[in-house]
Amino acid sequence: MTNQLDQLKEFTQVVADTGDIASINNFKPLDATTNPSLLFKAASMESYSGLVNEAIAWAKEKSSEQWLELAMDKLAVVFGVELLKVIPGRVSTEIDANLSFDTQATIAKAHNIMALYAEAGIESNRVLIKIASTWEGIQAAKVLEKEGIQCNLTLLFGFAQAVACAQANVFLISPFVGRITDWHKAKTGLEYTPETDPGVLSVQHIYNYFKKHDYQTIVMGASFRSCEQLLALAGCDRLTISPALLAQLMERTQPITEQLSLASAQSSVSEKIDIDEVAFRWMMNEDAMATEKLSEGIRGFHADYVKLQELLLAK
Repeated sequence: MTNQLDQLKEFTQVVADTGDIASINNFKPLDATTNPSLLFKAASMESYSGLVNEAIAWAKEKSSEQWLELAMDKLAVVFGVELLKVIPGRVSTEIDANLSFDTQATIAKAHNIMALYAEAGIESNRVLIKIASTWEGIQAAKVLEKEGIQCNLTLLFGFAQAVACAQANVFLISPFVGRITDWHKAKTGLEYTPETDPGVLSVQHIYNYFKKHDYQTIVMGASFRSCEQLLALAGCDRLTISPALLAQLMERTQPITEQLSLASAQSSVSEKIDIDEVAFRWMMNEDAMATEKLSEGIRGFHADYVKLQELLLAK
C-alpha cells in the first residue's frame, strides 16, 4: 500500500526542513529550507567538514579582517548549492536574525547572498531569501520581490504578519504550526486534537483567506510536532517537514484525505482587510502569542548564528 508521504505529495508540495543532504536523498522532496539552527547542526557533522573548510578558505582569501562574516554567508550558500544538486526545486537561505529590524541591511544582505549563488552558477529562480516576518523584514521583501528576488517569510505566527506579506506580494510564507501550538499548550495546559489544534487552525485560516481573496502568496506550513498536524493540512500549498517526520510518514500506510482546497476556501467567509504599519503593530500587540514567539524565534536563530560563528572560529 502507498505510504502516507507519497499520498501527501498528491495533495501538497513537500519540502525538506533540513541542511542534511543525505536526508534529502532519502525523501526526495521538491524544495529544501535551511536556517541557522539547521546549518549549525549540519556544519557540526564530520561529513560536511569539507564544506566548512571551503567557506573559511574562500573568505580568508577575500578579507583578513571581515573573513568571519564573509564565511558565514559563503557557508549558507555552499550548503544551498549542495542541496540544489539533489532537489529539483528551490532552496531557502536565511538572512541573519540580527538584521530582522533593519530593512536596508536585509536588502543588502540578500543582494550579497544572491551574488554568491550567481558566482556558483545558480540561477535566481532556484533560491528563496528567507527573512523574519517583522514589519521591517516584510518591507525588505517587498523591495526584493520587485527586483525579482523571491522571498520566504519565516517566523510567522500571527494573521497580521500573513496579510502584510500577501499585500507585499511576497512569494511564500512559512507559518510555524508547532510553535503556535506549543504556546497554547503552555498557557492552557490542554492537549489538542487535529480539529482543535491552534497551529493547524491558524494555517487553515491563512490558506482560506489567501485563496478567497485571490492572493498569490504561497502558504507553506512549517515547524510540525506530529504527523497528525501535517495530515490535517493535506492540500496546503506546501509543507516543510523534518527528516524525522518524513521517515514516520514513509512508515505509515493509512489512507489520507485532502483537508484544504481552493474550492473549500472560496466558500469560506472572511472580510478582506488592509494592513498598514500602524494596523500591523497594533494587531501584533493584541496577539501575545505571535509577539512572544516572533521575538523568541529571532533570539533563538541569532543564538545559533553565534554558535555557527564560534564553530568557524574554532576551525
